[in-house]
Amino acid sequence: MAIAATLGPVRLLSYTDKNFADELAAFCRGAAVPEETARAVTALLADVRDRGDLAVAEYAARFDGAHLTPDRFRVKKADLAGAMKRLSAGERKALQAAHASIVDFNRRSLPKAWEARNPHGARVGEKFDPIRRVGLYVPGGQVPLVSTVLMTATLAQLAGCPEIAAFTPSGPRGRVADGLLAALHLAGVTEVYRIGGVQAIGAMAYGTATIPAVDKVFGPGSAWVCEAKRQVFGTVGVDSLPGPSELMVIADDSVRADWAAADLLAQAEHGSGREKIYLIATSPAIVAAIATEMEAQSKLISRSEKTARVLAEGFLTVVVKKVEQAAEIANYVAPEHLELLVREPWVAKLTQAVTTAGAIMIGNHTATALGDFTAGPSHVLPTGRAGRFFSGLRVTDFMRRTSLVRYDRAGVRKAAPVVAAFAAMEQLDAHGRSVAVRAE
Repeated sequence: MAIAATLGPVRLLSYTDKNFADELAAFCRGAAVPEETARAVTALLADVRDRGDLAVAEYAARFDGAHLTPDRFRVKKADLAGAMKRLSAGERKALQAAHASIVDFNRRSLPKAWEARNPHGARVGEKFDPIRRVGLYVPGGQVPLVSTVLMTATLAQLAGCPEIAAFTPSGPRGRVADGLLAALHLAGVTEVYRIGGVQAIGAMAYGTATIPAVDKVFGPGSAWVCEAKRQVFGTVGVDSLPGPSELMVIADDSVRADWAAADLLAQAEHGSGREKIYLIATSPAIVAAIATEMEAQSKLISRSEKTARVLAEGFLTVVVKKVEQAAEIANYVAPEHLELLVREPWVAKLTQAVTTAGAIMIGNHTATALGDFTAGPSHVLPTGRAGRFFSGLRVTDFMRRTSLVRYDRAGVRKAAPVVAAFAAMEQLDAHGRSVAVRAE
């Protein structure tokens, strides 16, 4: 099936196709980072670790065209406040409104310390502490993701992290978009570096003479940045692996084809070429209607050339007949964003059955862009099937949990037989003795 020359052919599969599972798996593997990219990232990270500021400056010049000396890596606090003043009243109001929604949603998930008695009568519980120093990566290369500032920094502030450092690439003259700087100012972040790419991840992980290392790295990025985060995990913590954008739309005949088309184009317009766009429909006619709308609307957007490239390489449509089939596909793909543009009872069944999506948008009125900018949950979500084991960013990701245990003599005596049995099974007699001497 084809849309038209502008967007190229649509890859249309049916769930009942003999080789459907293999073809879906092959399409998903297209999001994997090529080996040559992984090797290049390894070399870049090693260079940053070894040469520090010199390597960071060299790569900023090579990849961003920004000729920076280490004393210019950090953005001045006055420039953050000045950027806020340069925004229009409408832009400032939008930042404040989005910030309020993000605070309102995420403060509800702040964990509380607790204490209780276990079956031995001992006091047990948990406490939660903010991570001491966190690094926020904010994409700013192809497009300045102003919203990412609020979707990360706001949560770090709610968690109470003492040190928050933000990293974002700059333009050739070291300029960072006013919207990004203003959002950082609104979120209360004062340590900001005009450094992006793999070199930023390396600087966060290993530290340089100018940039102190962080304890955990947060934020989305390109396939290169995502791979860099994967490679530094263990040296530092990472939130998840949020790479190039993904959207899956599940649609039946209740769908507004024009709205669905607008959403598919919206996620494709990120334009890195590695985005993955899925349309799961209950009939070929629905696919055709949405495809026609995509063709027409592609002429109305400014990034149509980049969008067309994404759709040519990363757009897959599947026809299903049963809700279970749609859920199975979604759970395999683990899409970053999932739109349910279907009638009841499919809405309820899919919301319950799909367990791997980063975020679920329900109903024709719920555009993914609402979640991207202002609904409240963080838009930092796992991609590349990482949703099978990662969740979207939460306040608790900026915190550490510590368990607390306090026994008295009576409790030790109750627990001693259990410890003795395990010590014998595991042949760790010193373990058993350490409790037995307390129970005497």
